[in-house]
Amino acid sequence: MTVIDDDLGRSGSGSMERPGFERLVAQVCSGDVGAVYCIEASRLARNGRDWHHLIDLCALAGTLVIDPDGAYDPRLVNDRLLLGLKGTMSEYELSLMRQRGIAARDSKAGRGELRFMLPPGLCWSEVGKIEIDPDEHVAETIRLVFAKFRELGSGRQVFLWLRSTDIKMPVVLRNVDVCKLVWKAPAYHSVMQILHNPLYAGAYAFGRRAQRTRIVDGRARKATGVRKPRDEWNVLLRDNHQGYISWREYEENYKLLTENAHMKKNCARKSARGGRALLTGLMRCGRCGRMMRVFYGNAKGNAHRYQCRGDDAHVGAGLCIGIGGVRVDRAVAMQILEAVSDRAVEAAIFASDQVERSRRDVIAAIERDLEGARYEALLASRRYELVDPAKRHVARELEARWNDALERVGVLERKIKDLSALSAARPVIDRGRLLQLAQDLPTVWNAPSTETRTKQRLIHILVQEIICDLDDATNEAVLLIHWTGGRHTEVRVARVKTGRYPAELAPSAVEALRKLGGHWPDRELAVSLNRMLCKTGDGESWTTVRVREMRERLGIPEYDAANVDVPMISLTKAAEKLGICVGSAKSLAKKGILPATQILPGSQWMVPIEALTSEAVQIGVQGVVDRRSRFYKDYQYDKVVRLPGL
Repeated sequence: MTVIDDDLGRSGSGSMERPGFERLVAQVCSGDVGAVYCIEASRLARNGRDWHHLIDLCALAGTLVIDPDGAYDPRLVNDRLLLGLKGTMSEYELSLMRQRGIAARDSKAGRGELRFMLPPGLCWSEVGKIEIDPDEHVAETIRLVFAKFRELGSGRQVFLWLRSTDIKMPVVLRNVDVCKLVWKAPAYHSVMQILHNPLYAGAYAFGRRAQRTRIVDGRARKATGVRKPRDEWNVLLRDNHQGYISWREYEENYKLLTENAHMKKNCARKSARGGRALLTGLMRCGRCGRMMRVFYGNAKGNAHRYQCRGDDAHVGAGLCIGIGGVRVDRAVAMQILEAVSDRAVEAAIFASDQVERSRRDVIAAIERDLEGARYEALLASRRYELVDPAKRHVARELEARWNDALERVGVLERKIKDLSALSAARPVIDRGRLLQLAQDLPTVWNAPSTETRTKQRLIHILVQEIICDLDDATNEAVLLIHWTGGRHTEVRVARVKTGRYPAELAPSAVEALRKLGGHWPDRELAVSLNRMLCKTGDGESWTTVRVREMRERLGIPEYDAANVDVPMISLTKAAEKLGICVGSAKSLAKKGILPATQILPGSQWMVPIEALTSEAVQIGVQGVVDRRSRFYKDYQYDKVVRLPGL
């Protein structure tokens, strides 16, 4: 006889692996088992699939199933029917007990009476109600997290600030039914859990997470901790207890946290993340409704562009609309300055108070740590005094703990002293000077010390979003600013097409030929005329034949390199000889390093050949080469990969 008890303590619902049951099935299939003895037949499998599978295998192998009620032969119809009924009733019993348990739990949670482990800063009272932790150290630390989030507007910034100030965070550790509060260095997930938890807003929330079941190798695998949308929570009772923040503040914080997640909800408004663009996350396409992305160029330090990618998920859909960001930012900034000019004095006073309040918050947090450290030191001294000094293996350990506690007290005292000295050494804020400066808000806005992130946060507070569209008739960008208060403002920004030759500088074709004739071949003359938007009499572009005919009609001699006093080449050929690109050669020409001239704006540059070997030009070319990337040659690789057999 073989006893199989490997599945003790394991669920038979089918979601867990049961090596004992699998071993039983394997032995039945081998045909070496004559009978299966069990305390209760239906307990062999608590789900219908495993139970009926076992009955089928016993019928094929001729194995009996024996329990205290009798012996059953699965090959007989009556016994098979009775075993099937027993398995079905057992499965129904299990489901009924689970259903009743879940209904009782949800009913108790619906009344706000179901107890579960609370986050740090909250505890259960004697009457079964949630209340704020009476430990002032814990409660003030939680309040500090919410206050700094309202100030900084980012959970990550709060985490970095807590790290920089070395403020410890309370963490609840659970061991079975025992919960213990410990103080640890701030962790990012701990800060985010505090900001996302609705219990801190005075709401009783239960069932915020669910289980997700997947089928892996024929077995159900459950994943716990899957977040559910708010409308799918089991219970949400607002104003159930006193919270650290109001429900309205929780909604505002949740909205801000959602905007900070740039990789979620592509069509929703996004938060500011620094960078030169002021309207990051606010620009919405007026044609397709998607949020416009920001693209930064490398040509200029302040060049960026707002571009709507359209339906870029489908190949060939193409882009939607786009516009340069410098003029748009300037136009919206003027509207912002005009909107907040009346409140500039109040903002200046609030900013000065905020700086001082932040200093006091840090010192107060460290003082609370110091108070707790002094208590721990006093407790360690009492324990040391109670032990027998002759029992050295205990006294040494208690003495070491006492010394560690005293050292921590000394470290915190020195830190408070240093912070107080640093705060006293800082210059006192001159409110009169600050109020005078607040009257000229553009000066503060354009000051080099004003960070772009600060401007972005100000714009995100005042502006809900900006709808951008293009008016092709007037060649303007139409911006519809939706203010936070519900008002709307339309702003038009003129667009500038790139590559357009200024109309006031465009000469006539006859004038251009008289000035350029004899300096360039007919082909180069045709290129220059087309670049300056000169047209023929019938509105056609210039070709080499048309240039020759017009030149002969005007009596302009043909270009002859032998009659030129100083041999000249174009800027393109000069760049090829110097081994640099045309853009770098043009940059050297504008700086005066490379002697190059233009007879007319838009015409070919004329570079003396003898100037290419001068020392100044060689030094300038070497500077261009030194600025290249180390992998420049890899970028220039343009050989064709030859395939075998071709």
